[in-house]
Amino acid sequence: MSENKIYKVMFLCTGNSCRSQMAEGLARELGKGVIEPYSAGLIPAGVNPNAITVMKEIGIDISGQKSEAIDENLLMKMDVIMTLCSHADASCPVTPEGIKRFHTPVNDPVGAVGTEEEVLQEFRSARDEIKKKINDLIKWL
Repeated sequence: MSENKIYKVMFLCTGNSCRSQMAEGLARELGKGVIEPYSAGLIPAGVNPNAITVMKEIGIDISGQKSEAIDENLLMKMDVIMTLCSHADASCPVTPEGIKRFHTPVNDPVGAVGTEEEVLQEFRSARDEIKKKINDLIKWL
């Protein structure tokens, strides 16, 4: 794409509680001056406390972000749509011409079981995978 442009990027997942929230926070931090991030979900479920915890571990506070439903009018204003789960990819409204869409699935840590530390490790793994995807996106832009 072109230089000196700020790209509007929408991150989508099922509940807009974890993966897309972490992606929004990471993109806001890593993509300063390049990405204007948004996130939404098919069934907004509130921001997951474990996602907030693992993001704070790397110095990014997503506690003020809100879990939002997909707004088709806002979606049409995006430069890029990135789906982070197969459910969102399959259920997302048709992407209009001119908007680039990437499907980059990440395992959902919300269903993780085990000790608190084991569950947090699943969230960290998702966070780190999303961080790599955001860095790849920034390079592409």
